[in-house]
Amino acid sequence: MENPAYVNDENSAKQRKQGHDGVRMGESLRGRGQSVPGAEIQTEGKHTGVEGSRPAPNDPVNLERRVGLLSGVALIVGTMIGSGIFVSPKGLLERTGSVGLSLIIWALCGGLSLLVLITFINSYSVTLATKVQNIFTAAKLIAIVIIVIGGIVKLAQGNTQFLGRGFEGSTTSFGDVATAFYSGLWAYDGWNNLNYVTEELKKPYTNLPRAIIIGLPLVTICYLLVNISYLAVMSPEELLSSETVAVFYGARLLGTAGQGIMILAVVMSTFGSANGSCFTAGRLCFVAAREGHMVDVLSYVHIKKLTPSPALIFNALIALVMVIPSDIASLIDFFSFTAWIFYGGAMAALLVMRRTMKDTPRPYKVPIFIPVLVLIISVYLVIGPIIDSPKFEYLYATLFILAGLVFYFPFVYYRKSVPGMGYMTTFLQLLLQVVPTDIIPDA
Repeated sequence: MENPAYVNDENSAKQRKQGHDGVRMGESLRGRGQSVPGAEIQTEGKHTGVEGSRPAPNDPVNLERRVGLLSGVALIVGTMIGSGIFVSPKGLLERTGSVGLSLIIWALCGGLSLLVLITFINSYSVTLATKVQNIFTAAKLIAIVIIVIGGIVKLAQGNTQFLGRGFEGSTTSFGDVATAFYSGLWAYDGWNNLNYVTEELKKPYTNLPRAIIIGLPLVTICYLLVNISYLAVMSPEELLSSETVAVFYGARLLGTAGQGIMILAVVMSTFGSANGSCFTAGRLCFVAAREGHMVDVLSYVHIKKLTPSPALIFNALIALVMVIPSDIASLIDFFSFTAWIFYGGAMAALLVMRRTMKDTPRPYKVPIFIPVLVLIISVYLVIGPIIDSPKFEYLYATLFILAGLVFYFPFVYYRKSVPGMGYMTTFLQLLLQVVPTDIIPDA
């Protein structure tokens, strides 16, 4: 399936070319500003910096393909393995009611998958951001190896009484199983993040599927082994009573030293995951703006660093607002609820496009049963919690999504503009030193 975000029709190409050459204030319908004074001079010739050489004279300004297969795998694995595996086991076990069912859902979640310092790093340099991702991914994998080795030792010593409980106490609630998937899928979130940066991925048609094929099974195996290791050291009741499962595990296994190691592991894991999320989420805003669905300045890149700094800063501000309530359980539930509405919508759109756009090129192809299966699962994950335990928050989340139509029709569909937006765009261009971009051709 071809990502429509990267399809460049003739009209869009003309608009981007006009924007790149500079337009007079007031001509843009969505607030495109003027070219940054001196941008042409700074992009001409080759000059060195963190990112190396720069575009030759008269080259368009755009993002560069600097993400290889190894960095792609690290982006998937490093983004998925965040705080979830150190926190989610509690919520998942609590909702399933048994050891056996919780492990099954951990495995199924893997099958289904098949914040200011970080913004600065990603805005400053793509190369630096990918190096940070690689390093922190390696660090968190080392932490997981420590947990798994400790679990193997305990199992070898005969500590199998907790795993031996099997499916004792399993829930029969339709909604509890669905919300258990929310907890599990929160830990797996990030499985699709590499899709958002295909424009910067080297050999995307080859490296994208390879990175996913390598990354997803690796994370699924890690998660299953970690959960088994947890249950080799602590009882389900102890796991449920612990706010940070990994820290409790480290203290039980290695005392104070183990507790310190796990605290460091959680911090590094969370930082690495946040770095990956920042890297990819910023690209979503960037492409949406370039396609005309958000204000134009979010589609601009820094004239020297070639990073989408406006989109990254915007994403960071939204993230700060989201964490203000400090209620991780509600955030997990309602983020997952909202995300699966969009996943289901994407699968439905794919099925429709298979019928209506049969001759469209498809660089990435999947058997038809996969989108059908994901659509069915997404309907279950959205409807299940509402039927079993209706909450006003689900209504709020749905209304929040529908509220987007209030902005879509006037500003996207009818292409209206906010008075003075051109001046604001020009001001932000000058402040952030950013310019419009062109789309990189597929390679």
